[in-house]
Amino acid sequence: MSYTVGDALPPFKIPSVSPEAMKDWAVFLADPNPIHLDVEVVKAKGLGDKVINQGPINVAYMMNMLMAAFPGATIEAMDSRFLDNVYAGDKVIASGRIVAIDGARIDCEFSLDVEGRGTVNSGAATIRLAH
Repeated sequence: MSYTVGDALPPFKIPSVSPEAMKDWAVFLADPNPIHLDVEVVKAKGLGDKVINQGPINVAYMMNMLMAAFPGATIEAMDSRFLDNVYAGDKVIASGRIVAIDGARIDCEFSLDVEGRGTVNSGAATIRLAH
């Protein structure tokens, strides 16, 4: 496969963030924070009116986008910045673009966007292609 600086990466779309998945992830992550499980707690804290997706799930969406764009590759480095929450029912899209290529290493910028609200996470990653 051929890659060029400036290439857009195929988006990874989640049509509706699942509150049921948040319950499963709360167990996997050992994260009992009630903002992921109880909408009444979210309301009481003034954070909205839907449960809030765990940060690691949001990062996983972006990782899935990267791994789908570069089959068989490894994410060598990745950092991201949380800018806003993702709520149950949100439609999210992870997208990115190639910003540099150095042999088998490809640097990308990426973001996670919520339809109607904009970017909620952004960052950069270095991908090492498989040979």
